[in-house]
Amino acid sequence: MEATIVQDKTKHYPVLLKEIISIITPQYGGTFIDCTFGQGGYTREILKNKDNKVIGIDRDTESLIIAKKIEKKFPDRFIFKNLNFSKLGNLKLKNENVRGVLFDLGYSFTQIKDLKKGLSFNFRGSLDMRMGLNEFSAKEAINKLDGKSLIKIFKFFGEERDSKLIVKNILKDRLLKEIDTPHLVKIIEKSKKGNNKKIHPATKVFQALRIFVNREISELIYGMIHAARVLKKDGLLVIVTFNSLEDKIVKYFFRSLSEHKSISRYQPDKIHEEILFKLHQKKPIVPSTLELKENPPSRSAKLRCLIKKENIYDFKTDILDKFKDLIEIENLGHNL
Repeated sequence: MEATIVQDKTKHYPVLLKEIISIITPQYGGTFIDCTFGQGGYTREILKNKDNKVIGIDRDTESLIIAKKIEKKFPDRFIFKNLNFSKLGNLKLKNENVRGVLFDLGYSFTQIKDLKKGLSFNFRGSLDMRMGLNEFSAKEAINKLDGKSLIKIFKFFGEERDSKLIVKNILKDRLLKEIDTPHLVKIIEKSKKGNNKKIHPATKVFQALRIFVNREISELIYGMIHAARVLKKDGLLVIVTFNSLEDKIVKYFFRSLSEHKSISRYQPDKIHEEILFKLHQKKPIVPSTLELKENPPSRSAKLRCLIKKENIYDFKTDILDKFKDLIEIENLGHNL
């Protein structure tokens, strides 16, 4: 995943902000759910319209600091929940006119530079990677999981070609001492000598560990399902992804709901099936040349949008079956 930042590392910069605001048209009023509240960039922009209400969600307790400031300014129009967005269905939203649900799956620079979180190989932080409400850390995964499990995590969550060699060296080194962030980076660099120099050799392994530790696959899948349910007619589900695995999952979910008759509802004499959603457009929206110049880490961002056509809560989806193998890899964490 990439951080939503600019060259000026003191300034938070929400990726594709103008494009998102243009799509969700907050000027018409309604309730919006910011499922990855973070630094509050999207929320602040939506709240500029006095007819809007925002429900902010974030699993990271650090977001509470910013959320409290916004709550103080907009006490009647902003609510914050320290919650995994997979629990979106637990919120009482029956009487809310939910016009848009937004997910930005990137990390902010504030999170990346936090040594306690240990998200980046560029900082000498602890090998943690927990974003909040977690069961285990990356250090526990690296030092306790068996080799086959680690290979699966690196291969499927990071698309790391040298998974076997990296894991072989991890298993050998951890017999002597516990592996921390600098040690893991050295192991990866040693295992990948002569490889592609365009990206840091540890990039894919660290991505895989972040996904595994934070259960990002099942979080995303359940988050999307609940978001699609709570939207009202003409509501929009907007998701910004930052790696090919995330985008693959979002693309499948959006296309499957918009192309197949997956909706069942009882009418007086029969069960009626229809297509409940439509795509905003088939191809993803990507950052402009200007945004790429101002904010190079946005280069991998892809924005996709799904529009709900009817006020129906339940619908059929096979997304859990489609990606069950990835969820099974996430469940290897139960062994820790």
